[in-house]
Amino acid sequence: MKHDLFFEQVWDLTREIPKGRVTSYGAIAKAIGTPNLSRMVARAIGACGSAQPPVPYYRVISSNGLLSGDPSSTAKRQELLEREGVEIKNLKVQNLKKVFWDPLIDME
Repeated sequence: MKHDLFFEQVWDLTREIPKGRVTSYGAIAKAIGTPNLSRMVARAIGACGSAQPPVPYYRVISSNGLLSGDPSSTAKRQELLEREGVEIKNLKVQNLKKVFWDPLIDME
């Protein structure tokens, strides 16, 4: 699979995540038909900085609800999620079952 196409698929799906909701790298990987490539999804999310339209990268988290990455990036992601009403304590999304968006189930 060509990286560019894979990254675009990840970014397009990430743009579909509603405000105030989160999903996981693994859920995106499954939804685009590559269930074993959650690490590649993480790589694509990490590379979305200049993508247009912008990609709400901060809505993609670890499956256990944790915001991962270096402290400056997790602080920014936490700030952006909290602005959308997502509650976070100790870098972990609270009420994960309530705010989790599963693209295989929740796509409109």
